[in-house]
Amino acid sequence: MKRTAIVFVLLLIFYDISAAIREVKLRFIETSDIHGNYFPYNFIDQHEWGGSLARVCNFVQGEREIYGENLILIDNGDILQGQPSAYYYNYIDTASIHIAADMMNYMKYDIGNMGNHDVETGHTVYDRWIRQCNFPVLGANIIRTSDESTYLKPYHIIQRDGIKIAVLGMITPAIPAWLSENLWKGLRFEDMEATARKWIKIIREKESPDIIVGVFHSGKDASTMMDKYRENASAEVARNVSGFDFVLMGHDHRRACEKILNADGDSILIIDPASNGRLVACVDVVLTLDDKVVEKKNITGRLIDIDTYEPSKEFMQRFNTQYDIVKNFVSRKIGSFTETINTRPAYFGSSAFIDFIHTLQLQLTGAEISFAAPLSFDATIYKGDVKVSDMFNLYKYENMLYTMMLSGTEIKGYLEESYALWSNYMKSPSDHLLLLTKKEGDDGRCTFTNFSFNFDSASGIIYTVDVTKPAGEKVTILSMADRTPFEMNKMYKVALNSYRGNGGGELLTKGAGIPVEQLKDRIIASTDKDLRFYLMKYIEEKKVLSPQPMNHWMFVPIQWAVPAARRDSVCLFGEN
Repeated sequence: MKRTAIVFVLLLIFYDISAAIREVKLRFIETSDIHGNYFPYNFIDQHEWGGSLARVCNFVQGEREIYGENLILIDNGDILQGQPSAYYYNYIDTASIHIAADMMNYMKYDIGNMGNHDVETGHTVYDRWIRQCNFPVLGANIIRTSDESTYLKPYHIIQRDGIKIAVLGMITPAIPAWLSENLWKGLRFEDMEATARKWIKIIREKESPDIIVGVFHSGKDASTMMDKYRENASAEVARNVSGFDFVLMGHDHRRACEKILNADGDSILIIDPASNGRLVACVDVVLTLDDKVVEKKNITGRLIDIDTYEPSKEFMQRFNTQYDIVKNFVSRKIGSFTETINTRPAYFGSSAFIDFIHTLQLQLTGAEISFAAPLSFDATIYKGDVKVSDMFNLYKYENMLYTMMLSGTEIKGYLEESYALWSNYMKSPSDHLLLLTKKEGDDGRCTFTNFSFNFDSASGIIYTVDVTKPAGEKVTILSMADRTPFEMNKMYKVALNSYRGNGGGELLTKGAGIPVEQLKDRIIASTDKDLRFYLMKYIEEKKVLSPQPMNHWMFVPIQWAVPAARRDSVCLFGEN
C-alpha cells in the first residue's frame, strides 16, 4: 500500500508540474503596401498578374486551418492607392462600402495601420475607410492639433490563448514633405522614436503585455528629410527603443528579414514584405509558460512567396461584382492618340510623354514654366484608342496641380538639383550619360541610382544640360520658349505637382534653396482635383491628339550625349 501511495503522489506532482508548464504557438502574418492590388489582375495594363489580396486570402485560409484564433493578420498601410480598383471606390463610387474595408473585413484582419498613400487619398476617403473597418486602424504618432489627442488608436491589445499582445502602430512622419495640408488638415505627424518611447512606457505600465509588436509604416534605413523628418526609421526605433519583441515594417517596398540588437542587447526581428501582395511577412512566436508566466520566447520570421498560391475561389466569387465594375470603368474609351508615347525617351531629352503633361499643366494654370517627371519607370500609351486605364500609366499618383512663384535663380537651382540626381559627370565619351547602378547578375542590365519620379525636366524655357560639367554647374538656360530673355532676378509663375510643391524630392528646398516653412507662401493656386482627372477631361474634350516633343531641352555635348544615350538605353531597357 505504501508503495502504491508513493507512486500516486509522484504522479500527481508530475501532473501538476506538466499542467503548469505549457507551450503557445502564435503566427503573425503581415501585408504591406498592397497599393490597390486587390485582384490578381492589373487593371492598368489589363492583364493577369501576381500578388493580390485574393492570393493572400488563399494563404491565410490555409494557415487558419492550422492556427485557428492563434493567427493574427495585420496590414501595414498604403492599401488605398495604386490600382484603379482603389481609385474607383475612393472617388467614383463613394456610397458603397469601400472595397478595401469590405475585403479586409472578409479576410478577418485583426489590425490595420495608416500609410502615407492612405493619407494621400484625403480625409473623406480614409475617414470613411476607417469607419467601415471591423478592426482598429492604428497611428500613435498622428496627433489631432485641436486637443493634442491621437487621431487614431495608438495601440491595440489582443488576447490569444492566455497571451496578452500589444501592437503599437506608427507612420513615417514625413507626410508634410509630400502631401498638401488639405489632405491631413487638423493633424500633425510626430517623430517615431519619441512616440515609441512614450507609448512603450505606457503600454508596459498599464497593460503588462507578454508580447509587444511594432507595426511601422516606415522603411528600414533612416534618413533625414528637409533637416527635420526621420523617414524609414523602423530599424532605428527597434534598435534604440527597448521593449519590442519584433517590428513589422513597410513603406520602402524593400523586402527584409533579419535580427538586430537593441539598446539592451536583445535580438529583435525586423521584417518587411515589400509591396503589392507578392510576399507576406510571417512571424512565428513560440512561448513557454510556467503557471501563466512567460518563461521563454522563440521568435522567427520568414517571407512567403504569395505568387505560388492561386487566388482564393471564395474571395473571387464574393467580390466578382466589384471586379466587373472596375474592369468596365477602366475599359471606357476617352479619346485617341495618333502616336505611341513612352517614358523611355524622357530620360535622354525632351519627350512626347512628359511634354504632354507639361502642355496640360501650362494650359490649366496659365503658368510660364512647368516642371514634371516620369512617374512610372517604363510606361507606354499606344496609338489608337485611349482608355481610362491608360491614365494610370500617364499619371501614376493622385497629385494636385500647384502654381508657385519662383525666381529665375531658384528655377535654375531647382533644375541643377534635379539633373544632379540622374545625369552623370562624364569624363570621357565612353562614360554613362545617366547615373546608373549595375543590377545583380551577368546580363549587364542597369537601374537608376536614384528614384526616377524625381527626374524633373522643364517646359516653357529653352535650356541645355552639359554632362561634362559637375553637379550644380550643368544647366544653362538660354531663353524663354518664345525666345524672350530669361531673367535670374525675375519672378515666374511655375506649374508643378503638389508632391513637389510641398518639398517632395527636395528640389525646392535643396535645389531652389527655399526653406520648407516658406513653401506655403509661394503657392498661389491649387486644383481641387488630381491631375489625372484633368488629363482625362482634356483628352475627352480634344478627342484626337498627336503628342509631340517640344524640344525645349537637350543634353550636350551632342557628340558625347547621343551615343551614350543609346548605350544607356540598352543597359536600362535591353535591346530595342
